[in-house]
Amino acid sequence: MRIIIDCMGGDHAPHEMLAGVVEAYKNAAAQSEFLLVGNETAIKAVAAERGYDLTPFEIRHTEQVITMEDDAMAWRKDKKDASMTVALRALADGEGDAVVSCSNTGALFSGATMIARRAKGVHRAAIGTVLPFDPPVLLLDSGANVVVQPDFLLQFAVMGTVYMKALYGIDNPRVGLLNNGTEEHKGTDLQQEAYEFLSACPNINFVGNVEAGSLPHGSCDVVVTDGFTGNITLKAFEGMGKLFSKKLKSVFKSGLGGMLAYLLIKGQIKRLRQSFDASEIGGSPILGLRKTVIKAHGSSKEKAFKNAIYQAITLASSGALTRMQEDMELLEASKQEAKGGAADAT
Repeated sequence: MRIIIDCMGGDHAPHEMLAGVVEAYKNAAAQSEFLLVGNETAIKAVAAERGYDLTPFEIRHTEQVITMEDDAMAWRKDKKDASMTVALRALADGEGDAVVSCSNTGALFSGATMIARRAKGVHRAAIGTVLPFDPPVLLLDSGANVVVQPDFLLQFAVMGTVYMKALYGIDNPRVGLLNNGTEEHKGTDLQQEAYEFLSACPNINFVGNVEAGSLPHGSCDVVVTDGFTGNITLKAFEGMGKLFSKKLKSVFKSGLGGMLAYLLIKGQIKRLRQSFDASEIGGSPILGLRKTVIKAHGSSKEKAFKNAIYQAITLASSGALTRMQEDMELLEASKQEAKGGAADAT
């Protein structure tokens, strides 16, 4: 297993990226090889400052960096030598099994789609974000495709089903369609047409429309929607999590009683915070590609980036991408069969 690391993407590059790589290598990923892509001088300076041994790693020098302000197509225009671009090109050329990057989401998504390329038959790749509920819920798409077609959502459902089976061990993941009500007739033309596609698909366990408020309460294991709605949903949950944490802290600081209560349950509070900590998951996979690409958060520090690396290793070694491709072929075959049946009927 060879993981390609974009060391220069993100707010804390290359310090936290390199720290995450070193920790991942020491703790659980020593069986993997790492290709570090970025400014060699900067990487070696951080290693010297922190006492890291770079001997186990190959470094590929690049001069450019794609920033958060860059255009989504910067990798194709004036940033062809950027660390993210070079990392994706190495993945496409077969030099590794996965890429992990904190770079600009739009640039990484478009670059991954066009350099690493979509899997055969996939109309649109999608960013999948695991919401830290109990049980966890995979949200597809969480920000890449602002405008979608009904059959895109069907493909997201198929990909999400495979992902949750392979990485979370859920035998028959329940798929929900995010909507403004649970009734079958709810939503715009997009949701209503998607509902028909999802209901007719034998490869998924479709449970109907789900509302955002039901996601934390186990209404489904995979929820599909367009990237615009998905990103708003994701940011709303993130904001509520921060608000809850802030309010909880104010309760415990309200007086002696609150402080004593905290001392009694601080272990439970720590576990609660960890369950909502995005750094525990690390990143979001871009599903629908030929190889594994993990989008780590732009503000990732050591822990989050280390876990994003673990996620890349797990996904790349799980065989999930191969199964997604097989299920896409079955989906396409069933669509062609249905078209043939309809033609015969006429």
